[in-house]
Amino acid sequence: MCERHDWNKAPGCLCHPGVHTLQLFSRRPIARTNLTSGVDEPRDFVWSLGCIGMSVPKSCFGYPLSIFFIVVNEFCERFSYYGMRALLILYFQRFLGWNDNLGTAIYHTFVALCYLTPILGALIADSWLGKFKTIVSLSIVYTIGQVVIAVSSINDLTDFNHDGTPDSISVHVALSMIGLVLIALGTGGIKPCVSAFGGDQFEEGQEKQRNRFFSIFYLAINAGSLLSTIITPMLRVQVCGIHSKQACYPLAFGVPAALMAVSLIVFVIGSGMYKKVQPQGNIMSKVARCIGFAIKNRIRHRSKKFPKREHWLDWASEKYDERLISQIKMVTRVMFLYIPLPMFWALFDQQGSRWTLQATTMSGKIGIIEIQPDQMQTVNAILIVIMVPIVDAVVYPLIAKCGLNFTSLKKMTVGMFLASMAFVAAAIVQVEIDKTLPVFPKGNEVQIKVLNIGDSNMTVSFPGTTETYNQMSQPKDFMTFNVDNLSINISSTGSPVTPVTYNFESGHRHTLLVWAPSNYQVVKDGLNQKPEKGRNGIRFVNAFGESFNVTMDGEVYNNVSSHNASEYLFFSSGVKSFTINSPEISQPCGKEFKTPYLGFGSAFTYVITRKSDGCPEAKAFEDISPNTVSMALQIPQYFLLTCGEVVFSVTGLEFSYSQAPSNMKSVLQAGWLLTVAVGNIIVLIVAGAGQFSEQWAEYVLFAALLLVVCVIFAIMARFYTYINPAEVEAQFDKDDKEDYLEKSNPYAKLDSVSQTQM
Repeated sequence: MCERHDWNKAPGCLCHPGVHTLQLFSRRPIARTNLTSGVDEPRDFVWSLGCIGMSVPKSCFGYPLSIFFIVVNEFCERFSYYGMRALLILYFQRFLGWNDNLGTAIYHTFVALCYLTPILGALIADSWLGKFKTIVSLSIVYTIGQVVIAVSSINDLTDFNHDGTPDSISVHVALSMIGLVLIALGTGGIKPCVSAFGGDQFEEGQEKQRNRFFSIFYLAINAGSLLSTIITPMLRVQVCGIHSKQACYPLAFGVPAALMAVSLIVFVIGSGMYKKVQPQGNIMSKVARCIGFAIKNRIRHRSKKFPKREHWLDWASEKYDERLISQIKMVTRVMFLYIPLPMFWALFDQQGSRWTLQATTMSGKIGIIEIQPDQMQTVNAILIVIMVPIVDAVVYPLIAKCGLNFTSLKKMTVGMFLASMAFVAAAIVQVEIDKTLPVFPKGNEVQIKVLNIGDSNMTVSFPGTTETYNQMSQPKDFMTFNVDNLSINISSTGSPVTPVTYNFESGHRHTLLVWAPSNYQVVKDGLNQKPEKGRNGIRFVNAFGESFNVTMDGEVYNNVSSHNASEYLFFSSGVKSFTINSPEISQPCGKEFKTPYLGFGSAFTYVITRKSDGCPEAKAFEDISPNTVSMALQIPQYFLLTCGEVVFSVTGLEFSYSQAPSNMKSVLQAGWLLTVAVGNIIVLIVAGAGQFSEQWAEYVLFAALLLVVCVIFAIMARFYTYINPAEVEAQFDKDDKEDYLEKSNPYAKLDSVSQTQM
C-alpha cells in the first residue's frame, strides 16, 4: 500500500487523504483537490524526476501480482525464440539448400544481431516510449517476424508445378531474411526491458523478493528453452503439405509464432497492475554529451596550476548538474566491471558448438536411454531448472548462516571459476575420446583397405608386406603408406601379377575392390573424419553383373554400378531396413534386409553378392568403429558450467539492476547483454587464430584464459563499493526541496535565525 511520504526515504508514491491521484516528487508545487469536497486545498510541494499514474499495487505471497504476468511472458517468449533457433540451421541446409558454411555464417550473424539490438531497445525504452510500451511495440514486431519465417517455410507457397520443390527459392530466402531481421529486432529490443521492468515492480524494502524474482525469471527462461528444444524438433519430423508431403517446418515454426502471440497477450492483460516508470528523455544523448564535455574540459585544464578533482567526470560540473554526473558515475563504475565478463560467455556458448562436436565422437547410449549429440545441450536447461531453486533456497541461506558475506561480485567470481573448471573437465574427457578415435592419413600419407568380392583367394603385395585375402573375409584395418613410394600388385594362384595403376590422393582413405587377378577397382572413400553429429555412414558395394538401386530409411542409392561402391549416406543410430532393386534378383528371392544396431559415429560397407541359389546376400564390413566413450561423461562438465551460470548470470542480472540509477536501468541491462555478443566474437578469434591440432589443448587454453580473467575480476571487485542508487537520488530530491524552499521564501531562514537569537 502507498504511504505518506517521508522526505528522508527514497522517492516513492505520495498519498494524501481523499486524493485519488498518485504522483511522484516533482520540481513544481501542485495544488491538491479534495475529491470528496471538491475544494482546492492549500498548495503542497511534491518532488521527483517525473510524474506517473499508477494503480494501487496488488500483492500475492509478498510479491507484486504483476510479476507473474512478466514471468509467464518471458517463458513464452523464450519458448518461441529457442524453439525457432533449434530448427534454423537444418532449415537453411535442407529447405533453402545452403551449404554448411553459408548456413553457419547466417546463423551466427543472426545470433550476434539478437545480442546487439538490446542497445537499441534500451535507448527506445529509457529515452522515448518507456519499458512497457517498448515491450509491447517490439513484441508485435517480434510476432510478425515469427509468422513471416513460418510462412517462408511453406513449400507449396511457390511450388506451382506440385513437384515437391519450390519453383522460386529466392522468395523463401527473402521472406526468411525479413523474418529473422524482425525477430532479431524484437527479441533483442525487449531483452533489456523485460527484466528491468520486472525489477521496477518492487518497492523499497522488497530487496529479498526482488532478488528471488531474478532467479524465478531466469528459471522461466530455461524452462521455456528446455521445452521448446524438445518439442519443436519433434514437430519438424512430422510430414505435412497440400500437394506434396515434406518435413513440417511450417508447423515447427508456427508453434513458436503462436507462443509469441500468447506472450504478447499475457503481458498486455497485466497492464493495469504494472508500475510504469515514464522515460526521462534522451538520457543516452545526455550521457554522451556529459562524458564528452568532461574529457574536453579535463584536456583544456591539464596544466598543474589547475587543482585535481576527485573524479574525472567532475570536470563536467561547470555545465551539467550534480545529479546527472552522479548517475553517470554509477553506470561507468558498473560498465568498468563488465570488461572481463565476455570471457565467461566465450566459454558458456561453446555448449552449442565445441561441446556438441565433442558429443559426436561419443556414444549416446546411456542405460535404456539413447541421446543424440545435439540433444546433450538440454542437460544445461534441465540442470538450470533443478539448480536455480536449490541454490536460491538452500545454498545461499546456508552460506549466510555460516556468517560469510557472499556478495554479488563474489558470486560472479565463483561462477567464472566454475566455468573454467568445466573446460578442464572437457579437456579430460577429450583425452579419453582421443584414445578411441581412428587414425586418419596426414600429409603425404594414404590409407588402403582391400575387399575381395570375387570367387577365389587373392594375394596383394604392398611396400614391405604381402597379404592374402579370402573371398568375402573381414579385412584388416586400413593400412597406411607414403604416397610417393606406393606400389601395389595383385596376384592369384596360376595367374600373372597385375600392378595397380591409380593416382592415389594423399590425405585420404581408399578401398581396393578385387574380384580377379586382373580385375580391380580403386574407390576413394571420402571419409577422413568421424561422421558428424554421431551419425553412421553406410555405403554399398555391388558384386552383381548389373547396376542396382538401394533404398534405406527413405534415402536412395541410385544406380550403384557393377563391381563399384556407392557414396556414403548418413543415418542416425538404431536398426535400419534397406531394400535392393535389381532385374537380376528373381521374384522368389527376398529383397529386404536389416542392419544390426547402428551405434554412434560408425561407418560400414555392405557388399551385396549372390548366394549359390542366385538370391542376394549382404555382408557388412566395418570402416570406422562406433564411438565407445559414453556421453554421460559430459555430465560433470555440464554440471560445473551450469553451477557457474546460476551464480554468475542470475546474479549479474540482479547486480546490473540494483546498481543502476532509475533512468538508466535498461541501458545497463543492454550493456550486460552486449558482453554475450563480445564473448561470441572472442570464440571466433581464439578458435580461428589458434588452429590447434589437439582439441583438448584448445579447451585448456580457454580454461586458462578464463582463470586469469577470474583473478583480474576478483581484484576489480575487491575495490568496488556497493551503492543504493535510490538513496543517492533521494538525497538529491531532499537537497532540491531545500533549495527550492529557500529560493521561494528567502525570509524563512532569516526568521529561523532571529528566533534562535531571541
